Amino acid sequence: MRSGRCSIATTKRPQVDPASILEFARLVIDALESARVPYLLGGSLASAVWGEPRSTLDVDFVVSLRLERIGTLSRALEQRSILIPADVMLSQLEETRGDVAIVGYHLQTGFKAELFPLRPGDALRESALARRVRIDLGPPLGRIYVHTAEDLILYKLLYFDLSAQTKHVRDIVSILLSRATDLDYGYLTTWVQQLGLAVAWQLMLVEARRLGASVPSDSGPDQT
Repeated sequence: MRSGRCSIATTKRPQVDPASILEFARLVIDALESARVPYLLGGSLASAVWGEPRSTLDVDFVVSLRLERIGTLSRALEQRSILIPADVMLSQLEETRGDVAIVGYHLQTGFKAELFPLRPGDALRESALARRVRIDLGPPLGRIYVHTAEDLILYKLLYFDLSAQTKHVRDIVSILLSRATDLDYGYLTTWVQQLGLAVAWQLMLVEARRLGASVPSDSGPDQT
């Protein structure tokens, strides 16, 4: 498992209610770790690790939530003023009609957490969890697990393909500009082909090259 050190904006560790989205993310992570639920941080906060910061009022996590850990996690979140009843968790976990998140809100601040569970047959999410990296982001987050840059790009490509939202373009291109020479293009291209995202991926590469990123003109499986 790879590790590294990055830094993003810091605030003091929360004493009562989280004063920032980073403190709220730490609360959720504390609950996940207390309940022994494997996780990784995704979404806008992960994008800030590998690319550039973008404001957000929610935090996204990928979780490997076993049935026997549901009650423990529900109680750990409740202790931190985030109410997700165990029966709601179970219902969302068993939902198979789409990539439905388990959603919870902090009662005092309204900060939102979305937990995207690993479901049977989801090879990309299984791969992402296996490849997660632990990085020291400084206070208040500390050492936490995050998406790799490659897996974050793949999920952003999926969301862009579904919604055409420009925020995903901005996130992907910022990662390419910051991390172009460090990315595993073979891994990316293999999954891009499997997911049918070749057109969207080429659009991102073209835009990143236009802005000066040193990305390959042909990111085939033999590229590293």
